[in-house]
Amino acid sequence: MIHYFLLYFGFIIKYESVCEKIMQEQILKIKNSAAQEISLCKDLGQLVSLKVKYLGKKGELSLLLKQMGKLSPGERKRVGQLANSVRNELENALEEKMKNIKLAQQQDKMRSERVDVTLPGKKFQIGRIHPLSKVMDEINNIFIGMGFSIVEGPEIETDHYNFEALNIPKNHPARDTQDTFYIDDELLLRTQTSPVQIRVMEKQSPPIRIISPGRVFRSDSVDSTHSPVFHQIEGLVVDKNITMADLKGTLKLFVDKLYGKDSQVKFRPHHFPFTEPSAEMDVMCFSCQGNGCSLCKQEGWIEILGCGMVHPKVLKNCGIDPEVYSGFAFGMGLERIVMRRYNIDDLRLFFENDVRFLSQF
Repeated sequence: MIHYFLLYFGFIIKYESVCEKIMQEQILKIKNSAAQEISLCKDLGQLVSLKVKYLGKKGELSLLLKQMGKLSPGERKRVGQLANSVRNELENALEEKMKNIKLAQQQDKMRSERVDVTLPGKKFQIGRIHPLSKVMDEINNIFIGMGFSIVEGPEIETDHYNFEALNIPKNHPARDTQDTFYIDDELLLRTQTSPVQIRVMEKQSPPIRIISPGRVFRSDSVDSTHSPVFHQIEGLVVDKNITMADLKGTLKLFVDKLYGKDSQVKFRPHHFPFTEPSAEMDVMCFSCQGNGCSLCKQEGWIEILGCGMVHPKVLKNCGIDPEVYSGFAFGMGLERIVMRRYNIDDLRLFFENDVRFLSQF
């Protein structure tokens, strides 16, 4: 009986020792397999996957250690010690590999982004002021030098300021929908910057000396000298004893400062509802020098502005006594001024945003 018991007990001891040996072999197998994969790894994402595969809660090492219940306390201690030793080795290997991969990536990035400080610097393209803005600033400065102030107003105007107050009655051709962009019966896109003059005269007592630059809108067909959107600069002077001579002297001085003292101008009688008497001022065509060409329509002159003495009715509409005060007004198209300034023969170039054209200024 004792003999059989000893045989059975020896069998159990031998079985448990076999289980311990098998688990140790499996732990070492996991260690060798993981170490080999870690050494070949070249990607951080792949390295994280390896850590989960071998050391995660459901990793190979963790699943193997769940079988330690089959072992005796002494065997569990020895297997546990081996497993902890392998875990520490693999964690150290993973950490060291991660440092090496990060270092290699950093070195690759530095090589790819390396700057040769001996190379010449790159030239940056610097934008330039648009020729329209450039000449508008120049015109503003000329009139500021003559004592004028700059005043701006809204681009969406009322019928009253755009027409009624300027002595343009309901049946005037300028109100034609073929010429004016109407929003409704009372609102429209301003056809000139003259409404700014009305607003100033309503609020300010003479003496008045202003210019009003800005965009205006008319339903014109696009060609070399016309556009539905363009710029105007209008001027107004109101004071005692203002005459037509003051108007002509001011405009001649303006042209001399803008184009040079050799510029030739002429005044032609004209009609504007808001001035009386009225005139148009022409400059000699810069393309043909007065001989006639397609730009000046074979006339030899290009009209650049309209002008005249402020109509007494306009002064009265603004609360200014025409028996005491008089004044003159003028309005010019900026595009035509710039064309004359730089010998440009097509107005459309200003709005096409061609860098080859704009970079010349």
